[in-house]
Amino acid sequence: MPATGPTSPSLSRRRLLAASATASVAAAAGLVPPPARAANDWQAAVLPQAQQRDFTSKITGQRYRIFISIPQTPAPPSGHPVLFALDGNATFPTLALMARLGGGRSHGSGQAAPVIVGIGYAADQHYSIDRGHDYTPPGGKDAPENEGGADPFLDFIERELKPLVAAMAPLDPARQALFGHSYGGLCALYALFTRPALFQTYLAASPSIWYGGRRVLADVPDFMKRAGALAAKPALMVTVGELEQPAATAAALQGREAIAAQRRMVDEARDLAARLREANVLSRVQFHLLAHENHGSAMLPAMVRGLEFFYAQHQ
Repeated sequence: MPATGPTSPSLSRRRLLAASATASVAAAAGLVPPPARAANDWQAAVLPQAQQRDFTSKITGQRYRIFISIPQTPAPPSGHPVLFALDGNATFPTLALMARLGGGRSHGSGQAAPVIVGIGYAADQHYSIDRGHDYTPPGGKDAPENEGGADPFLDFIERELKPLVAAMAPLDPARQALFGHSYGGLCALYALFTRPALFQTYLAASPSIWYGGRRVLADVPDFMKRAGALAAKPALMVTVGELEQPAATAAALQGREAIAAQRRMVDEARDLAARLREANVLSRVQFHLLAHENHGSAMLPAMVRGLEFFYAQHQ
């Protein structure tokens, strides 16, 4: 997996997080009663050190399912680092267990375990519609009418969700990250370009830069002009699966492969990371091409790399 950026990730930390990802599967499996027991003895599996609640936003009117995992270790004097993860129904279990298992070794690494917050949805049947509205920027070319709600969604995170989480655990205002995959990665980029002080670390996995005629790129020039006035420059990691963009041109392909070629997922992600690195408007930029991964399978290694990048930001 080639990586570019000012510093290379720590091999030992990558091994730790990869081992944690493997262990999280085993840990989850260990919560299930043995098959030999009677069917009526089965119970719902419970994720250790995790809580959830449904919350209706006064800003968006949407009902969210909020997941949170708080380290059992004492908070540092400045508060816990915190990572907010979009698509929380899917991303939270893995991120929470990776952070928990990695945090168990924090006495050796010197890195405080983060609070993990998953932002999901309470109504699974409307999941794709809800995230399509919340994660997409307004004004996209030929975008569906029910999309483009990223601004009120980010208002919800800033004005409702962050205070809700801060009431449960002391948080470090200087160590906060946002992770998103696909449309979530698009939302992470839009947040960076329009609200760069909302988080200090932005983790955009397989971002849908193609959306709405590459609408999100329209905000880059203005962001670059304003970036110099920031009290602290944020950091960005962009990842994308090697198999997300066909090698052939769209003219030589049909169906989904032709669409994938037109979207240029790999080229767009790589080019944006290079553009931002060259402009020197961020504290750190990393790009990772995830070998042998497609759009769906790229999520797990992106989470591993994302936690690694977030940890390294504050060593």
